[in-house]
Amino acid sequence: MLREKLANKHVILASGSPRRQQFLRDLDLDFEIRLKEIEEVFPENLNAHEITNYLAELKANAFSDELTENDILITSDTIVWLENKALGKPKNAEDAFVMIQEMSGKAHEVITSVCIKTLERSVTFYETTKVFFLNLTDSEIKYYINLYQPFDKAGSYGIQEWIGLVGIEKIEGSYANVVGLPTHRLYYELMNL
Repeated sequence: MLREKLANKHVILASGSPRRQQFLRDLDLDFEIRLKEIEEVFPENLNAHEITNYLAELKANAFSDELTENDILITSDTIVWLENKALGKPKNAEDAFVMIQEMSGKAHEVITSVCIKTLERSVTFYETTKVFFLNLTDSEIKYYINLYQPFDKAGSYGIQEWIGLVGIEKIEGSYANVVGLPTHRLYYELMNL
């Protein structure tokens, strides 16, 4: 349906995430991947979805001078929000271990913001999913990190991987959002452009 709706548009996904790229393919969208190096720094006074909204818009604004009349730019940002603290991508294996250990036995939120930008307008929205982790042993955490190298993932884990199968008790909200893109909201917003 989106393919027909956006037949005369040029969709640009500004994300190197293979998961986000696959979601757009699964939505039956034709799109171009266009990447820019963006320093993902946000003001310290921002919390939760304010952070992801800010970063998604920061990424979109980097393309402002390049958009043409038929372009639809999609940018996104995901964080894990645990005990009033944002967990982004880990710097290394030690950082990943600490993050997962902090989440073990607790609930956290995965927040993803999406910015859709055209020449005429910009729309930003976000989704929040609550994820409940079981207690994980140090050896389980190390096994996961060594096997899956989750260094490109907010909070150091992918729900679709081994750790999601054995370590997540339940979620409240969108599964796709935890993987990295709230596809149901993106579909709705694109259909209503």
